[in-house]
Amino acid sequence: MGVRRRWVSAITATVVAAALVAPTAGAGPTTDPDAPITDPIPEQPEQSRLGLVLQEYAQLPASQATPPATDPRLIRHNRINYVGEVPDGSGRMYVPDLNGPLYLLDGGRQHVYLDFKERFEHFYSGRGMGSGFGFVTFHPEFAGNGRFYTVHTEDEEAIATEEPTYPNQPDAFVQSVVTEWTADDPSAEKFSGTSREIFRFGFSTQIHAIQQIDFNPTARPGDPDYGLLYMAVGDGGIGLDTDIPQDMSTPAGKILRIDPDGTDGPNGQYGIPASNPFVGRPGAIGEIYALGMRDPHRFSWDPGGRHAMYLGHIGQHAIEAVYEVRAGDNLGWSPREGRFEFRPENQCWLYPLPEDDEKYGYVYPVAAYDHDPPPNWPCNSDSGHAISGGQVYRGTDFPRLRGKYIFGDLVDGRVLYTEVDEMRRGEQRAPLHEMQLFDTGGKRMRMTDFAEDGRVDLRFGTDSKRNLYLLAKANGKIWKVVGTRTGAGSEVTDRVERDLVAYYDFEHPFAADDSRELDGGSSRTLLTQVNGGEDMRVHDGAYPGSNNALQVKQVAPEANGNDDWKAGTWDGDADGVESLGAFNGAKGATVMGWFKITGENPSPNSTTPEPGDRFNAVGLAGILSGDSDGHGVRALLELINVDGQLRLVALGRRLDGGASQTFAAQQNWREVLPPGEWVHLAATFDYTTGEMALYRNGRPLPGFYTVPGDPWQVDRTGTSATNPRGIKIGGSFPRNDVERNPCNCRMDSLMFLDATAGADTIAQQYRRFLRH
Repeated sequence: MGVRRRWVSAITATVVAAALVAPTAGAGPTTDPDAPITDPIPEQPEQSRLGLVLQEYAQLPASQATPPATDPRLIRHNRINYVGEVPDGSGRMYVPDLNGPLYLLDGGRQHVYLDFKERFEHFYSGRGMGSGFGFVTFHPEFAGNGRFYTVHTEDEEAIATEEPTYPNQPDAFVQSVVTEWTADDPSAEKFSGTSREIFRFGFSTQIHAIQQIDFNPTARPGDPDYGLLYMAVGDGGIGLDTDIPQDMSTPAGKILRIDPDGTDGPNGQYGIPASNPFVGRPGAIGEIYALGMRDPHRFSWDPGGRHAMYLGHIGQHAIEAVYEVRAGDNLGWSPREGRFEFRPENQCWLYPLPEDDEKYGYVYPVAAYDHDPPPNWPCNSDSGHAISGGQVYRGTDFPRLRGKYIFGDLVDGRVLYTEVDEMRRGEQRAPLHEMQLFDTGGKRMRMTDFAEDGRVDLRFGTDSKRNLYLLAKANGKIWKVVGTRTGAGSEVTDRVERDLVAYYDFEHPFAADDSRELDGGSSRTLLTQVNGGEDMRVHDGAYPGSNNALQVKQVAPEANGNDDWKAGTWDGDADGVESLGAFNGAKGATVMGWFKITGENPSPNSTTPEPGDRFNAVGLAGILSGDSDGHGVRALLELINVDGQLRLVALGRRLDGGASQTFAAQQNWREVLPPGEWVHLAATFDYTTGEMALYRNGRPLPGFYTVPGDPWQVDRTGTSATNPRGIKIGGSFPRNDVERNPCNCRMDSLMFLDATAGADTIAQQYRRFLRH
């Protein structure tokens, strides 16, 4: 047994990584400054019982990128990315869509106020997550002066002809353009008026351009900050291995602050506030408010307290961070990622801060979480994480939310919070909590359920009454927070959690590839949904609180192909699946989960020419042996033909290459698994005694051993000292080169334990599911 991790716990396992130098698992003190850190933030967000009740507020129309996108991350229902309230007392809400439209929502009615795709000849949104109509903010005196400000991107043709405010980055690919608009009638439903360009800057790549622009809503007339425009400028994607974010002569990798009413900027279209921290410094542009940033995605001000400014900063491959930003701050990118040293030559790991770190004056996050890529996913690939900065709740309707900074992960859709009082500069990171989510009927859901996609593209917004809103590009919807409630605790009992190596509940699609499922056990081993991909995750649930299940099935009974829907993990190398090392030499194992028959079983045998032939088994779930070809198992729950009759069995093997033993249920399998009914099954294996058992709905199933004698060669020790070759679910050969023993069924909450669970443990877990 090792350190355990589940969805509802802050416990985590160490990332498994191969290295010539043994990496450090956490960020604790080390005497070796070159010792890489693979798990920089071991603490996972703690699952809170506090939940948000979400009510659908608006459905925005579909839209397309210009030119048409080929990146699937840009091919969404639409690309709405914020919701706010027009500051004129009208109650109208505004919503920008990166693909061009600016919508106004008025009493539930929605209409296009201004369309950037139609307005600008060189408008560009076809490549880059932030390309297009990025943001809009209204002047605090919009009701009187009709002024608002936008940022959008333009293509290479514009770069060739338009003069930038500051020299473009080398080989610029897109330009961000900030525009001031003045409406003839601020109350009109559609824009009519004038505009002027106030800032233009070109970026080398299509990523990390200008994201948000905004006014400080806590500033009042007469305050030094009143009417000043903040602009979050990314590093253009080249801060990774250049000093651009630290270069004070360029806007890239900075937050800028300008005065739209001034004229002393380099192009005469805006002013540079004299209170900016670097005004007059040789070699520095005066617009800089803070520096050292990669992708400053979203910032907001606390409406109460000290009116602190909080920034959600998207990291490279490791850290997603919240910073409290003050004038003159240097967040440290790219010498630093979060509170760690970053080295571009090895992006899989971070490194301890040097002993003389204080001399650099970098500012570190007040809250952060790390990516923790699954062990069987390349560490330098997108692991589906990016922070979406949020809002501090200071409203009066929901007292339990007051003083909480509510934000999230824009990719996987987790909604997080931290207490403002615990976010202190210069101290340890504030604890993070993951919030539960409910629909108005009280059903617990995740944002992937609300957004109907494994990649949510989550954003946050607010209105003048401090109400919170969540929105998703995946289906183009906006939800309003209309309540809070207390959710249930974990669906996993403490006894099971202690030994839980792998756990797949099919509520956690891997955001970087939602044909895979995240593991809620200690191993964090990604599960592949073979052939059917994301379509195998269906809206069904075995117990209260479950929303999704896995569908497996035979696809083409007449063809000996490789198209059956099944799931699993596979590594045919001699070392097997390292993340499943808890089963190496294990003294016991347990396989359990929920199953529902949805079709004909056993399936026609597609490997023989006789149309009447049937497979002699129906695959449920099992752990492969260390020398498996994709079929041989160490512990298996399955339906198998025993003496001419199909039976539910526990089939196990103690030694690689050794004989197997089968414990078969006496009861007719069709009574055990009636069609269309969810049933909880478990199989246990004690390798030290040779004892096996089966359970149905928490109760033992009478059965018998099918092999006489001692096929396991029991000697009171565990299994072979080898890692399993993988896990198979719904049929054999998870590497998908052979079809055998498909199951036409659904599965939910599959658990694989590296210990022999007792009858009380299984009964307790079954009851926990039903109470959840």
